[in-house]
Amino acid sequence: MEAWFAKGLVTWYKKNKRELPWRDEKDAYKIWLSEVILQQTQVIQGLNYYKKFTSSYPTVNDLAEASEDEVLRHWQGLGYYSRARNLHYASKTIVNEFKGQFPNNYDSIRKLKGVGDYTAAAISSFAFNLPHAVVDGNVYRVLSRVFGLKDPIDTPAAKKKFQILANDLLDKKDPATYNQAIMEFGSQYCKPANPDCLNCHFQSKCFAFSHNLVSQLPLKAKKTKIRNRYFNYLVELDQKGQLKVYRRNEKDIWKGLYEFYLIESESELTIQQVLKHEAAKKCLTSLNGIKFASKLYKHVLSHQHLYARFYVVLSSKPFNTKNTKADQQHLPIRIKIEELKNHAFSRLTLKFLDDCLLKEII
Repeated sequence: MEAWFAKGLVTWYKKNKRELPWRDEKDAYKIWLSEVILQQTQVIQGLNYYKKFTSSYPTVNDLAEASEDEVLRHWQGLGYYSRARNLHYASKTIVNEFKGQFPNNYDSIRKLKGVGDYTAAAISSFAFNLPHAVVDGNVYRVLSRVFGLKDPIDTPAAKKKFQILANDLLDKKDPATYNQAIMEFGSQYCKPANPDCLNCHFQSKCFAFSHNLVSQLPLKAKKTKIRNRYFNYLVELDQKGQLKVYRRNEKDIWKGLYEFYLIESESELTIQQVLKHEAAKKCLTSLNGIKFASKLYKHVLSHQHLYARFYVVLSSKPFNTKNTKADQQHLPIRIKIEELKNHAFSRLTLKFLDDCLLKEII
């Protein structure tokens, strides 16, 4: 079906593709790493993380042997940390169930934790040249515009329709090149905003261009609802430069990462409101009040806007916390300021740490 489309894509790709380290890679493990890293992440940002992971964990066995804390530290700053936890879990599955050999068929790959239809298709086609068409945001955009598909892409019926079309268009003889080509075309030319329609390879046959619908396609049935959250962090610091940090274990953002004592509120709090908060009273019993209040940080996630302020509070005596590992009861661990780099924190907290020189506050 529509052989002109596949031929045109591949012709464009061979002339315009970017040179990336995972291009023409046949090691399924490295392809998997690149695909997971690039989920929700721009190539320019993901590139350094890919290099770091392949250097630290050159094989799936190396990744499986690492601790979760270590993997999260490597992932620090990339966001969507469930990707890292799933990656680590799946590496253990490959070692335990496949003797360290990456599975070489779509169904087995699809069963790995964190691997969806798109990622399984990408790995199976790139690594093993199996005829499975990828369908991601780039593909939805290209197909909806070129072929004039007006079905909302966030509905099950539309997803099925797009997948059928993608399978029909796929070059079965060279699925790897075709899949790379359509993803690259969507990323570089058929962009969400300001696509390069004037120089587009498919301009004469593009439904959206000829009907002035480029800015409207693809369609979505639902609008993303944004939730506002307010985080008030108490950064507990004693006279020896020791800090209390806590590990997030709830089913929420940043699970497995470390943070300071958190008071979440429904709206922004003043310093006086923080001091009077019931949770703060438990924390501040042996402290000398608030030494420093940071600026208000805004951190934007796909479905949440976070507003956070950090309050540095000094203890009147050294911490006597004896536990060395945060447990499921959210007990603190005691670390020195210079040991902060050994723990994985959210990008939001890293912004504060970059701005605030804690040693100068003691």
